Amino acid sequence: MSAKVEHHPETLIQGNPKFSSVTQHISQIVEDKTKMGWILLFGLSASILMMLLGAVGYLLFEGIGIWGNNQPVSWAFDIVNFVFWVGIGHAGTLISAILFLFRQKWRTSINRFAEAMTIFAVICALLFPSIHVGRAWLLYWVMPLPNQMAMWPNFRSPLLWDMFAVGTYFTCSLLFWYVGLIPDLATLRDRATTKIRKIAYGIFALGWHGGNTQWKHYELAYLILAGISTPLVLSVHSIVSTDFATSVLPGWHTTIFPPYFVAGAIFSGFAMVMTLALIARKIYKLENYITLNHLEKMNKIMLVTGMMVGYSYGCEFFVAWYSSNPYEQFAFINRAFGPYWWAYWTMITCNVVVPQLFWSKKLRTNLAVMFVVSILINVGMWFERFVILLTLTRDFLPSSWGWYWPTIWDGMTMVGSFGLFFTLFLLFLRFLPMISMAEVKNVLPQADPHYHVADDHNADKSVKPHPKPGIEPGTAMGGAGL
Repeated sequence: MSAKVEHHPETLIQGNPKFSSVTQHISQIVEDKTKMGWILLFGLSASILMMLLGAVGYLLFEGIGIWGNNQPVSWAFDIVNFVFWVGIGHAGTLISAILFLFRQKWRTSINRFAEAMTIFAVICALLFPSIHVGRAWLLYWVMPLPNQMAMWPNFRSPLLWDMFAVGTYFTCSLLFWYVGLIPDLATLRDRATTKIRKIAYGIFALGWHGGNTQWKHYELAYLILAGISTPLVLSVHSIVSTDFATSVLPGWHTTIFPPYFVAGAIFSGFAMVMTLALIARKIYKLENYITLNHLEKMNKIMLVTGMMVGYSYGCEFFVAWYSSNPYEQFAFINRAFGPYWWAYWTMITCNVVVPQLFWSKKLRTNLAVMFVVSILINVGMWFERFVILLTLTRDFLPSSWGWYWPTIWDGMTMVGSFGLFFTLFLLFLRFLPMISMAEVKNVLPQADPHYHVADDHNADKSVKPHPKPGIEPGTAMGGAGL
């Protein structure tokens, strides 16, 4: 006589919603009238974006001399912000692609956030190398394009590597994000009450009707894009790190940079996802979808990657000491106790000390602590890039030492990039579903083949299991998941 097999799936979505209530709740955020809070936030972010446009416009008119860049600090806020924004974009691909390949179903409530954040962060990142070259309107200064002046870019230049790496990363991330949106766009198309919305969502839904063949092709395409995107997580920031590592400058010429930069990128990316998710979770009442369980898992990843970053800092000092190279040793002593010591210790405090709070489960599940820590981590990661760039101020020869201090135009460009990011993110929240409805339905108890309504005292008794688990009765979109 065989024993009865009991299934106890991890409860990822609280409140025991039906398939229809998931569709209703998430779609309503897009379909309802624009709220005054959104309008005020959009006005604020758009104003900051105007600051960016003004600063870039003046830069193109006057030249990069308006920045604080000088000799020997020829790279400054522009490259600091470029590396920072590329790092912010890494959590999206990690959550979407790598966790998907490892079948981590808890990603379903936060992957859409993270994917959108990746797209917008990479857009912000691409801005800085483009204007850094001084003549942004001459595309062959950035890209290897044939031109009548026979001015070919230097293929050994790290900035050219960045163009290929970040361009490829942006293309794959955009496709990955868009493919995941298709079933939800079809849901919004079928629920649309105005002709304009129906046409707009219908165009981007690509004729989706939720048939078996479509789901088969969709899942295969999603899997292939996840497989392509996964190595990009490792390669893109590794290539960005070689902007520094291929030089012979003390403090930069080191092989630890690629893994160190990748860990730092995931670290800062998860922190930004946490900041945005906590705000949206509160405003749009998504507590049942983005639960403490999701947030705690993200905090654990931040704790692990924060310790990896701290270990990398320690390795840098150890290698400088063990090498007995006086130039390397001076570079790191100068970082910690030189004229920019305050930036270095801000970095250490925010990136190494603050994440240790997450060893405590009480603090790891406290929303206020999460929010503050996520902001401090991103402050620390920005200062990390700032500290690395300031290595340029003191190289081998004391006679060539210099000093760097940003101008108001550096600050306006940096702050304005946040305006660009938040403007795009607010538009995403307003016009697209911020949570993947199809994937959330797939992790509900009702999607389990062994689910029986009669056994669940908390379930709505009117819900009847569909012959095909995960398909919502009466809709073409369904909850058929990946």
